Amino acid sequence: MTKLEELLRELCPKGVQYKKLGEVATDIFRGAGITRNQVCEKGTPCVRYGEIYTTYGIWFDKCVSYTDESILTSKKYFEHGDILFAITGESVEDIAKSCAYIGYEKCLAGGDIVVLKHNENPRYLAYALSTTEAQMQKSKGKVKRKVVHSSIPSIQAIRIPIPPLPVQREIVHILDKFTELTAELTAELTKELAARKKQYGYYRKHLLNNVGEKMSLKSISKKSCSGGTPLKSNNNYYTNGTIPWLRTQEVVFNDIYKTDCFITELAVKETSAKWIPANCVIVAISGASAGRCAINKIPLTTNQHCLNIEINSEIALYKYVFHCICSQYEELIAKKEGARGDLNAARILSLEIPVPPIEEQKRIVAVLDRFGAICNDITSKLSAEIEARQKQYEYYRDKLLAFQEVKA
Repeated sequence: MTKLEELLRELCPKGVQYKKLGEVATDIFRGAGITRNQVCEKGTPCVRYGEIYTTYGIWFDKCVSYTDESILTSKKYFEHGDILFAITGESVEDIAKSCAYIGYEKCLAGGDIVVLKHNENPRYLAYALSTTEAQMQKSKGKVKRKVVHSSIPSIQAIRIPIPPLPVQREIVHILDKFTELTAELTAELTKELAARKKQYGYYRKHLLNNVGEKMSLKSISKKSCSGGTPLKSNNNYYTNGTIPWLRTQEVVFNDIYKTDCFITELAVKETSAKWIPANCVIVAISGASAGRCAINKIPLTTNQHCLNIEINSEIALYKYVFHCICSQYEELIAKKEGARGDLNAARILSLEIPVPPIEEQKRIVAVLDRFGAICNDITSKLSAEIEARQKQYEYYRDKLLAFQEVKA
């Protein structure tokens, strides 16, 4: 018999009581607004609601943001053991997130955060609130202007099992160990994944080094252009649209067979969005995606942050050019300028690549495609293994935190 089984038999032989968070809370309140401009590198530690679902896990011991509290008109603090809930997000998954603070500094809670104070084990509550059942209860929010909102009453209504504190501590001990083992395995697999990608990048760069006279992308292109974004407020440009329209976030060193968005014939006629033929080399020119490239395997249109290069097939193969641009990603992003880190058409088209005879290009493409397929297969298997470990952990956690309920 395990220690947990012994504790359950001794302390709660008939089951475990389930309580609403409103019954567990000693206090519950909303934070006060902290704008992006009020976040700085030093000052009082603080949490803004978006950080709950983008930055922290189910608990954290140190804030990543700070603010000068002397400029705040309203202040709401949280301390060790408090549970934080995001009550605003772009999806129900966002507002289903919560985390426990297990640090010891006094911190400020930003707006759209609910702080729950209690007398339970904070790590236990964090685990209990991360289960599939609790997530489903937390995700019941209202959509307002495409943003999902929750509320204090909704949080107070969430029911979770509350066993005696010794049981809570043992469950935390078990899940902490399992979490640690899962994290170690995931880290090893992620490291292996990164090594395979680095190996492929090194091999590709080596294969493309000094294989022919260097030429600029401009000199080997038949035509180049950027696209456009039809006015979002004009429904006639989007409603029932059938024309594929590519955005830069979809440009990720890939072949593109479909797009997430579509526009209408009227949009193509009246705006700068324009058709490009299949098998162009597309390079993102704006922001975080700048320098990434792709090949469109279907005719489509793009936004203005894509540079679309139609390759002169008498000089170079589009797939060969794609591999060359991928191999020079670091050199390309070194050309970025401005606050957003943008490129422009001139900088991209000035990039020089080696251009051997067509037959040699075909050989290089065939080699890289084969090696890429092997790396992609390894990557796919490693990714599947990471996902499987995570699902195993979630299944075990949910089972461990599912008790026979006993009425108070």
